[in-house]
Amino acid sequence: MPVARAVVLTGKGGPEVLALGDRQVRDPGPGEVLVEVAAAAVNRADILQRRGFYPAPPGAPPDIPGLEYAGTVAAVGEGVALANPGDRVMGIVGGGAMCTHVVVHERELLPVPESMDLSRAAGIPEVFLTAFDALFVQGGLTMGRTALVHAIGSGVGTSALQLGIVAGARVVGTSRTAEKLERCRSLGLEHGVHVEGGAFAEKVAALCGGADVILDTVGAAYLEENVRALAPRGRIVVVGLLGGATGTLLLGPLLGKRGSVIGTVLRSRPLEEKAALARRFAAEVVPLFEAGRLVPVVDRIMPMSEIADAHAYMESNDSFGKIVVAW
Repeated sequence: MPVARAVVLTGKGGPEVLALGDRQVRDPGPGEVLVEVAAAAVNRADILQRRGFYPAPPGAPPDIPGLEYAGTVAAVGEGVALANPGDRVMGIVGGGAMCTHVVVHERELLPVPESMDLSRAAGIPEVFLTAFDALFVQGGLTMGRTALVHAIGSGVGTSALQLGIVAGARVVGTSRTAEKLERCRSLGLEHGVHVEGGAFAEKVAALCGGADVILDTVGAAYLEENVRALAPRGRIVVVGLLGGATGTLLLGPLLGKRGSVIGTVLRSRPLEEKAALARRFAAEVVPLFEAGRLVPVVDRIMPMSEIADAHAYMESNDSFGKIVVAW
């Protein structure tokens, strides 16, 4: 069993509870792969876990944060057919990605695009898988339809923007920061809505008449406006609750529009579902990175020893895209 270095939660609280420590990592079992991690990325879920509000699911290390990684296959278990030692890979885990070694199932692995370094690749898995699943698998977005993406300057937002454009959809993005809307124009955003006072539905209606799919990372604070901004037979896909978990649902307009509200997470899904999504993503999306049609939006790459500063920076809400931490 190799000894690994890891970011460790020493308690619940602010960034000061984050420290580096040693951990034992088990050998890969049948169908599993040991990955030597080069870099991971910070997500809002890590912030919530650090504060004690979002514990790791069963089977994931309870005190090592991190939902995504990029690295190199170090060893393979019995019967592995999809990976070999030395392969450059990336992926998501229920927790523990901020460790120099992680054990994952081979079917959850994604290949790193050949021309991309591992630090930048670490900014792909969580946000692009979340956006792909929310827009296309859960939301049913297709060519010519409209997606409303909240917090467009976030990691999920910039990923959803690119995926929607590549798929031939119209993307409307919201942000509470006008500067982030402007920065998204370089990624192809044509329709930006500056949210002031929590209102955006009228502006969305003026732009497109209503959204067929709404990708919502905010939750309760936007629920009423989301229903108002929804097109007939539209779908609201909620992937985050930064604006609260309890809100008012306008059932009358929702029924009249025959709309749907869908809640979804990746972290707690069973292996079978995660593997199916990973295989589809590898086939449909990874080639778009190889072709240069998609790019990870990385705000900055910091050493893992500065993980507390990385958390503080994310909490400042000043970041644009992903914050990556590298060993």
